[in-house]
Amino acid sequence: MLKKNGGLICAVLTTLALAGCGQGSQTSTVATSTQRGTLAVDPPLRVASLSASAFSSELGATTSGQQLLQLAGTPACGVDFYYLKYWTVDPSGKPAEVSGALMVPTGSGAQCSGPRPIVLYAHGTSTDQTYNIADISDPNNAANSESAMIASVFAAQGDIVVAPNYEGYDISNLGYHPYINGAVNADDMIDALAAARTALPHTFTPKTTDSGQLYVTGYSEGGYVAMATVKAMQAAGEAVTASAPSSGPYALEAFGDAIFFGQVDIGSTVFAPMVRTSYQNSYTNLHSTPAEVFSSTYATGIDSLLPSTTPLTTLFQQGKLPEAALFDSTTPTSSTGIAAVDAAADQLLALPSSPPYSAADAALFDAGFGSPYLINNSYRVEYVDDAVVNPDQAEMELLKGATYENGQLTASNVALATSPAVGLRQDFKLNDMRNGGWAPKEPMLMCGGDQDPTVFFEVNTGVMAAEWGPLVSAGLVSVLDLNATPSGPFAVLQGAFQSTYGAMVAAEGASTAIQSYHATEAPFCMVAARDFFAQVP
Repeated sequence: MLKKNGGLICAVLTTLALAGCGQGSQTSTVATSTQRGTLAVDPPLRVASLSASAFSSELGATTSGQQLLQLAGTPACGVDFYYLKYWTVDPSGKPAEVSGALMVPTGSGAQCSGPRPIVLYAHGTSTDQTYNIADISDPNNAANSESAMIASVFAAQGDIVVAPNYEGYDISNLGYHPYINGAVNADDMIDALAAARTALPHTFTPKTTDSGQLYVTGYSEGGYVAMATVKAMQAAGEAVTASAPSSGPYALEAFGDAIFFGQVDIGSTVFAPMVRTSYQNSYTNLHSTPAEVFSSTYATGIDSLLPSTTPLTTLFQQGKLPEAALFDSTTPTSSTGIAAVDAAADQLLALPSSPPYSAADAALFDAGFGSPYLINNSYRVEYVDDAVVNPDQAEMELLKGATYENGQLTASNVALATSPAVGLRQDFKLNDMRNGGWAPKEPMLMCGGDQDPTVFFEVNTGVMAAEWGPLVSAGLVSVLDLNATPSGPFAVLQGAFQSTYGAMVAAEGASTAIQSYHATEAPFCMVAARDFFAQVP
């Protein structure tokens, strides 16, 4: 989920300074309607145009680009990049103008024009308020590397790409990002798709049209948004051909419980204020003041801190956020007065220094404790007390050693808490992808890696796979663990990922390489998604 310094950390892909050759414009009109899904400026501005050969040459000019070419394949098509402005709704239901990218394949090849599939793509977490996935030509744009990745993996191979920037970024004036708010994020995705479909006939290649095939994918936060979008579109009766959410925090309640129990993920001190600001603005049930959640060191101004135009490293240096210490290194204790609750809560609060964790896991989680720290002890204890009284069944089973991969986590033991009392757990439950008892009706691939220290695989992908166990058995839902022994249709990708990550460990050491594990998965999961979509009838 985390993009440090506003840019994707990735061993395979770093910032690529792609030139915006062939830029052009047409006479545009501004829409008078603010109805959701309306294209605000028609036609959208073409910000860059690259032929297949130019795209290939520019990627081949850098080591990181060469690695991407090797993974994604040589571009078969050129790509035109358009800057979409469109209307959606904010969490209160008011009209909101936002932006995104439309990437259209170009060229004379059969796969580069005519009716083409649309890939609706959701991007990962960014702390940079200026994030604009359409601006491929600016190497200083925080979205540059992710834009290059999806352009090379999808658009340059013949797919039309639609990718919103989300509310809270670029031209949005919301003032915050509705982070991990499934309903709002899905609305934004669906509205971007509607606007892009309006724009397509008015681009410089009007003969490139929507074939009617729709694929939905995304990585990290985008993996969550992609799954939420499939859920929303399915509920609305809108067709999705297939989907491939990757490394997303789908089982939010279980994931949140794991973190508060001491399994602190890398990036948690960034995710926590973004989640708090999102949910407090949307649901107003977390607290009266930020000081009830955050320690006095960081509470002032934290409600409007992220996303920001200030680099994340600068925020750390300025003491606005701790880099890793989510919790106090001095363990707090429960004091409900109910002996059984206090004993169970104290055992959970004492983690990660005790089993069931390996020494490597404990060392990783221990990095999330220190002083000064972000989350108040009183709030952490209140949360853990509630998790004891109103348990998330999946997380409790995981604590016992059950996993999807060992077959002990099943649809019978992954239920959400019945009635959580703490506001944050209520909001996690509301936005948890288990909520509502839904299941995909069209093929879905969930990709990730079981050593991911940022978005834990078993508590997210594993829990959803267990929830949908019969669909996994039937082949409708597929699960790809990049870290597993290579086998099946993605064996080559698994081997390539493991080789790439192994080289990082050899070069940097395990403790340094693990910090980049989550982002290193991204291009491998995107290529897996493309290959998966190609196999769907």
